[in-house]
Amino acid sequence: MPTFTWVPTYDATKTVTPTVKPIKFGDGYEQRQGTGINRQPRKYSLTFKRSKAEIDLIDAFLTARGAIDAFDYVHTGQPTGKFVCREWTRTNIGKGVDGLSATFEEVYE
Repeated sequence: MPTFTWVPTYDATKTVTPTVKPIKFGDGYEQRQGTGINRQPRKYSLTFKRSKAEIDLIDAFLTARGAIDAFDYVHTGQPTGKFVCREWTRTNIGKGVDGLSATFEEVYE
């Protein structure tokens, strides 16, 4: 499995949205039930600001997987996981420097 090894330039935003099924009763009462065994997938919003050549490599890595093939990613202080990147944005900053923003979503295979 390929590994994404670049470290983001800025602090990443980590989002966790547990998969829960709420059951609503009268008078505002509710009960919640977790769905599946992997109920808390992580999502990271990452930003990279690097030379155009290095952003080319990151862009090529993500393009090669095309949001279909997962890759390993280790975020600082977190366990390794399998992720997909369904969307990324590249920005031409100027003077040989580009930026790239991406969202990595944890998947279970």
